[in-house]
Amino acid sequence: MRYSISTATAAAIVAVYFRWLHVNETTVALTFLVGILVVAANWGLRHSIYLSILSALAFNFFFLPPVMTFTIGDGRNWVALFAFLATSIVASQLAERARREAKISRRRQREAERLYEFSQQMLVTGNVIDLLNVLPQMIAATFNLAGAAVYLREKDRIYRSSPNYMDVTAAELRDAAFTRDHRRDEERGVTLIPILLGTRPIGAVGITGDGTSPEALDAVCGLAAIAIERAGAVETLTRVQAARESERLRNALLDSVAHELRTPLTSITAAITSLQTNPLLDAEQRTEMMQVIEEEAARLDRLVGQAMEMAELDAHEIHLDLHMHSIREAVDLALEAVQSQLKTHPVDLRLPDTLPLIVMDLERIAKVLQHLLENAAKYSEEGSPIFISAEVARGQLITSVADRGAGVDDFERMMIFDKFYRGQGQRYRVHGTGMGLAIARAIVEAHGGSIDVTSQPAQGSVFSFYLPLQQSGR
Repeated sequence: MRYSISTATAAAIVAVYFRWLHVNETTVALTFLVGILVVAANWGLRHSIYLSILSALAFNFFFLPPVMTFTIGDGRNWVALFAFLATSIVASQLAERARREAKISRRRQREAERLYEFSQQMLVTGNVIDLLNVLPQMIAATFNLAGAAVYLREKDRIYRSSPNYMDVTAAELRDAAFTRDHRRDEERGVTLIPILLGTRPIGAVGITGDGTSPEALDAVCGLAAIAIERAGAVETLTRVQAARESERLRNALLDSVAHELRTPLTSITAAITSLQTNPLLDAEQRTEMMQVIEEEAARLDRLVGQAMEMAELDAHEIHLDLHMHSIREAVDLALEAVQSQLKTHPVDLRLPDTLPLIVMDLERIAKVLQHLLENAAKYSEEGSPIFISAEVARGQLITSVADRGAGVDDFERMMIFDKFYRGQGQRYRVHGTGMGLAIARAIVEAHGGSIDVTSQPAQGSVFSFYLPLQQSGR
């Protein structure tokens, strides 16, 4: 069809200038040349060469005297004819070269855009470790490939764009990971590219598909090498942070044991020693010693129970007994459990009767309130009031415990719900393990809620936890 259109183009030029418009030979030659350039720019060199030869013959036959013959009477016209033919062929070559370079430029532009998109996908992926699992899918999708596979030497593991993609074998990928050159199998359309970190091969990429230049494939492998190195660095950093956190928790636990478990043990030992070595104690003194032993043993039991509960919450082994309850029920249970600690603190309840029922584990939420009330009593002066309030806002039931204690500064507010953390200025003045608020947060989060604190130094603190109402079907 293109050859036919080229022939029709030459015929049209001849018809216009030979039958209707009688112009000089130069105008005819330039018109033929324009047609040749248009064909070369759009269809390539072969069609433009064909049109050049056809135009030269038509120019000779119809426009160079003697017309209607292929003979040329004037020798100067031979020069003009060959000059026209040479000009048309050279112009065709130049137009073809420009067309080819434009095509290459467009392809490189598309590859650059795809490489940019590929790099953006790698950068915005939050979990760098999981990035390796989706890397082959990203390569295949970005460059419109039938499939891709990535092999890592260090892990000796192959990641594929889909479970069904088996065009590239494991043996081929392993072999390619020990080379520095591209390998291309034209029959299968498979290309193997090594992943180089600097000059060191660390893996290989195998793809099925055409249209991607070797430079773009090298760039993809370079970006993949950066992603792999980044993933390795994140793994190392995670292990270091985990080891550091483990060391911090170990030291905190030892500190807690030293300050909390030793105190009741010392009191129990001293009371038992007094009972055994002093037979002159009267009945009242013996009763007092037995009461000390009982109270300190209960304190030990409570500390061990908190540690076990914290371990269950950390292991996500908590099982909630969810039923419809009012927050007033949980408040009453908590007040009953901590009535001894609240002897010197008046409690002001601000619980409207219109509060809705919510789905919750009554005993667990009561435990949250118990920890908050214990903290409020421990960290505020004797005689200062404690306020318990609740309200509905933004689809949540917000329950708050407020005190008039020393308050929490901004730095400590970020860590106050961490395990074993205790305030810098209070840790040796007030007994505690630092597990109460961590347990409270874990229980609230297990209900799908959250907990926070607002405070002003020397003005008191307000601990609030939020439980979603949508759990109750409202």
